[in-house]
Amino acid sequence: MNTHYRDTRKIDPTRGATLGDGTPNDADRIEIGPTQLAFREWEAAGLTLPNLSAMRDFRWRRLTSHIVDRGYGGLLMFDPLNIRYATDSTNMQLWNTHNPFRAVLLCADGYMVIWDYKNSPFLSTFNPLVREQRSGADLFYFDRGDRVDVAADVFSNEVRALIETHGGGNMRLAVDKVMLHGLRALEAQGFEIMEGEEVTEKSRAIKGPDEILAMRCANHACETAVRAMEDFARGHAGNGRTSEDDIWAVLHTENIRRGGEWIETRLLASGPRTNPWFQECGPRITQPNEIISFDTDLVGSYGICIDISRSWWIGPDKPRPDMIEAMKHGVEHIETNMEMLKPGVNIEDLSRNTHVLHDKYQAQKYGCLMHGVGLCDEWPLVAYPDKMVSGAFDYELQPGMTLCVEALVGEVGGDFSIKLEDQVLITEDGYERLTTYPWDAELMGG
Repeated sequence: MNTHYRDTRKIDPTRGATLGDGTPNDADRIEIGPTQLAFREWEAAGLTLPNLSAMRDFRWRRLTSHIVDRGYGGLLMFDPLNIRYATDSTNMQLWNTHNPFRAVLLCADGYMVIWDYKNSPFLSTFNPLVREQRSGADLFYFDRGDRVDVAADVFSNEVRALIETHGGGNMRLAVDKVMLHGLRALEAQGFEIMEGEEVTEKSRAIKGPDEILAMRCANHACETAVRAMEDFARGHAGNGRTSEDDIWAVLHTENIRRGGEWIETRLLASGPRTNPWFQECGPRITQPNEIISFDTDLVGSYGICIDISRSWWIGPDKPRPDMIEAMKHGVEHIETNMEMLKPGVNIEDLSRNTHVLHDKYQAQKYGCLMHGVGLCDEWPLVAYPDKMVSGAFDYELQPGMTLCVEALVGEVGGDFSIKLEDQVLITEDGYERLTTYPWDAELMGG
């Protein structure tokens, strides 16, 4: 049988010109996307794929309406996650976080311009909502040296000209994160700099229908990767050779195999290193009869963050009664707090009405009760009552919000911590638990 180039160049030769998410069925596609493995697994699971064009349009319209509603001439974004939200394009995301070379200006009339690395303007041309590709937003010292001010002046002049044309000359400009010389140059142009993070966080807080479909797919991919990590841990931990890093590497590998992007932390620890929490994984050799606790903090398929936590008991003996008690208390904490979730509930009331952890766990409880999640950990944060600042989050839950519900249970000076976290969607009449990964049966007393 003849083999034709028109077939071999496709990601999936059994499909036509586009994949199920509306993207080109082309092995040379520009945007980061799911792999064949991910598509096969999602099809087998009966998941509906998002339409990425519709998702991009939803985000663009939402950001634009937030700009107009606040009376701003535009929104200038440097944060890589905000740029991903606005354009769905990426470029060396982690490097860009500490060497900010990209920027996006969304004007009040919806006109969107990206400043990208000078040799890669093509990275956003797949999205027709990005009307222009430019370069020159790299305003950091390593790149510009002692004449950052010159580059900043050129860049700020371009922003001013664009606002004159597409922002009605409105000099109230929202900016999320900007280098010092950039801020000074924009102010010298006469801009009144407004709080851009407030705009982007509020925009990102409500997920559209296709974002929710993308999150379901990303969750399935993440949980499949976690299952592979658990299988590896149960087969190898405690054998005298397997380190925490060996276990954590499985999650990275399986995430990338499905088109995921990166993991924001290294929060996996074993045995006594789980207490206090926030010791990141390292070369420690795991031992028999220990707890392994982790927090995924995983930016996965479609750039969606899946942030779940679990604690596993690795035998062969049974866990101690105090471990089982702590695990059950953590599960009760999550389940009780989750039942408060529905539209119209005040975020600060979630803090006031929280399930209360035992006194012995209070000192080492987690940094928050819950937090938003989308492309990463997002607004809002739901604080514990003793950390709540009145008025900081005086808003109501709305349908389309996605939250992570947290629990950290461990005693000061103890030799273990239980870390648990589930991801949920706020629906029209309550909530839907998106996380399906089971609690550890032995730690639950089984």
